[in-house]
This record gives sequence, structure tokens and C-alpha cells, in this order.
Amino acid sequence: MNNKKKIAIWTTLALLLLFVIGSIMLKNFTYQPSPSALQAATNQASYTVEKTTDLVYFKPKEPAIPISIIFYQGALVNQKSYSIWASKLATEGYPVYLIHHAFNLAVTSKDKAQTIINEYAIGDYVIGGHSLGGVMASRFAHDKQMNPSTESGLLKGVFFLASYPDPKGSLKNSLLPILSVTGSNDGVLNQKSYIDGKKFLPKNTLYLSIKDGNHAGFGSYGHQKGDNPATISNEEQQKQLSLILSSWLDTIKK
Repeated sequence: MNNKKKIAIWTTLALLLLFVIGSIMLKNFTYQPSPSALQAATNQASYTVEKTTDLVYFKPKEPAIPISIIFYQGALVNQKSYSIWASKLATEGYPVYLIHHAFNLAVTSKDKAQTIINEYAIGDYVIGGHSLGGVMASRFAHDKQMNPSTESGLLKGVFFLASYPDPKGSLKNSLLPILSVTGSNDGVLNQKSYIDGKKFLPKNTLYLSIKDGNHAGFGSYGHQKGDNPATISNEEQQKQLSLILSSWLDTIKK
């Protein structure tokens, strides 16, 4: 075996080793769902739960409301962490799809929603995300409005949880209902980027804040590095968030 082949083999092995180590480190740093979130992600009287490598799907018992909710996780947050508010909306009749991205990073596939839409034959839907997930969801929504497809359901709205759009996800000329929800105690959200992001949203965007809520409280996965403590319980923030989302969705289904 010549030196070039040896170098190629050792380089490949080194890269594989780095990939494995990196994957393990990312997994160890991923925020995991609370016991309450895990319990919500189980079959209940009002909905069933389908779990695959790509998503957690909350399927309401019939009759379901014909508007699905597609959601992108925050960076390094397991998608099951959003099961509490998702389960509350499923109980009301909304199909909810909590999408899993590679390494729990929505930036790895902003268009994964389209795969789920095709696979589950989703009709009308709204899309949203938490933190980095919201940025990627807005990019998907931007592209859908620029290149609408007649082969799948229609995008009916976009929502941001402690998040904002960037130039690639600009929705400033959109006629869609847009919702932006933040927590008053959020210590993770980049406030400058959040304010700058408003120029990429239409004037009719609905901005709401959950008093005393924080960044991690939009899911249920414990403390997040850099976040400020919430001065309401996670249960209360989840309750308020589900009510906000439900009221917003009510305006869309009408």
C-alpha cells in the first residue's frame, strides 16, 4: 500500500472519529423533555401519538380541525419538549407535527416540513418554531409564498416563539396572519436581532409577551444556559402559550 492510500485511509478514519465524537457531544448537550412533556407525548382519550425518527405527531380523535400545526424545534432541544402545549391543541382538535431535525438543529433542513406535508398528505397548515427553529420556519414560509405549490395544502399562517425572521425568511409583504410571542424574562433571545427582525414582518403582525415567562418556558426541558429564571411556573407558561396559540388559530379557521 502506497503512502497516498495510507494517508487517505487514516484521514477518513480520523474524520469518522471526529463525527462520532461530535455526535456524542451534541447528544449530551441536547435539552431533554421533562417528565410532564414525556407524559403528554403518550396516547390520551382525546388524541393518539405517533413517534418516528422524523417527528412526534399528535393526531386528534375525529373530527379533527382541518388546519395542521407544523413546528420546528429550538437549537439542541428535543422535539418532545414541546409536547405539553402541542397536546393541549391536539385536545382541541388540531393535528400537531413536532418535527425532528438532524442533531436537533433546524438549520440542517429548513425544508423538512415539505417532506412531512407530502408524507402525511397535509392540507391547510400553519408553521412555526422556537428560537432557531422559528428562523428556519420563516425561511420555509418565505419560499412557499414565493413558489406556491398546488400539489399540497396551503400555508395559512406563521408563528414565532422567542424568535424572528432573517432576510432569507422575510415575510414583510405577506398577507398571512403572523404571530410573535416572547417571554418578558427571556435571557437567551438576542433582543437586537429580534427588534431588527421586525422589519421582515408585515405591519399586521400580532406581538404578544408572556409576563414573567422565559426562553426555555416555550418548551418543557428545564433550565437553559444563559436564560433568566421565569417567575411563573413552566405549567403556567405552557397554559398561557396554548391559550395564545388557540386564540390565534381561531382567527385563521374562521
